[in-house]
Amino acid sequence: MEKIATYLDHDHRRCNDQYALAESEVILRHWDAATTNFSAFLAMFGRHLDKEERVLFPRLDHALGNGYGPTVVMRAEHRQIREMLREMQAAIARHDCDGFFDQADMLRLLMRQHNLKEEGILYPQADFVLAQQADEVLACMEQLEQAEWSVA
Repeated sequence: MEKIATYLDHDHRRCNDQYALAESEVILRHWDAATTNFSAFLAMFGRHLDKEERVLFPRLDHALGNGYGPTVVMRAEHRQIREMLREMQAAIARHDCDGFFDQADMLRLLMRQHNLKEEGILYPQADFVLAQQADEVLACMEQLEQAEWSVA
């Protein structure tokens, strides 16, 4: 049985790797490749957020007996991250390297703090609280991994 934390930590690494490809293309001002790689990152990251928001968070809220726990903070941060990503996508479309990195610098700080909270607190808590449901949780996440996702 794989742990939820292990699965989602791996997801974070895959997203980070895809983002790094896109960022490299922006640095080089290879706008077509930047668009392609950033779009791939957005799809991958969107699926990751879906796994958390549609699968993990509702189950964690239910297991903890409320909807006011740590998932509220995570959802708020997800909204901030999505807005930054929209701005970054628009900057790529404008071929605006400075605009991209203005957002990227803020995103990097937010993501570092966000991932530390998830990986250090939320995911281990999910492994403990949802231990009996782990296989089902992971199966639902895998279904989302296979689903189409589009930037909204």
